This record gives sequence, C-alpha cells and structure tokens, in this order.
Amino acid sequence: MLYYYVMETFSLSTTVKKYPIHPYETIKNDILGKKYILSLAFIGSIQAQRLNKEHRQKTYVPNVLSFPLTDNTGEIFITPSVAIKEAKKFSMTVDGYIGFLFIHALLHLKGLDHGDTMEKAEKKYCGTYNLT
Repeated sequence: MLYYYVMETFSLSTTVKKYPIHPYETIKNDILGKKYILSLAFIGSIQAQRLNKEHRQKTYVPNVLSFPLTDNTGEIFITPSVAIKEAKKFSMTVDGYIGFLFIHALLHLKGLDHGDTMEKAEKKYCGTYNLT
C-alpha cells in the first residue's frame, strides 16, 4: 500500500507499514530552505537494493539514499528495515536513527561530504530535533 502526503515543496510516501513521525518538512526547511523541493520515501529492502544497484552500481541494501535532481530539488529514500538493524550499534533508538539518516541525507543534498563538517552539522541537528 502506498501512502502519499504532498505539500508545495515536500512530499512523503511509503511502501512500508511503519515509519517514525518526525517534523520532516521542518527539518528539510531548516537545512535546505523552504524553497527546496524534496521527496521523501520510506521503502522496503528489495526496492532499496534495486535503486542502489541501478543508480550507484552497488549491490547491498542501503539504509538511506539521496539523489539531487537539480540545484533545488532532490529525493531521499530510507529503508526502515536496515535502520532497525543498525540503530543499536550507533547507540540510538530506531526512531532517532531514522531521523539521523534523514538529516545525513539532507546534508548530502546540501553538498556536504563525510567528514568533520558533516559530523558537526549532524550533531547540531540531532540535538535540535531531540534525536537519540
């Protein structure tokens, strides 16, 4: 079943039964700005692996994928089943970890690469939105 929520600059869809409720649009606006057009989808592992192979030539099931489409539009795909398995090793709740993955993907869309700057921004936004 596909659920779909659309606003002018933000849409959320899901093909999975459960995903955490976070202020996704507010977080998006905080990091990328109100004019940035973002699609967020929560997907299953088969679809995530297919996207990863198709677009990145990687065969594993990713926890999150982010794709910039233009300078001010992008897509994020989160795989909750992978996040459930990984959250504990990061000492986070599943809900908090999924929020972290969303922030991580937003920062990639903003142009940040892995490193100190990204880690500082992740900590800042996780603190702002009480993601633990």
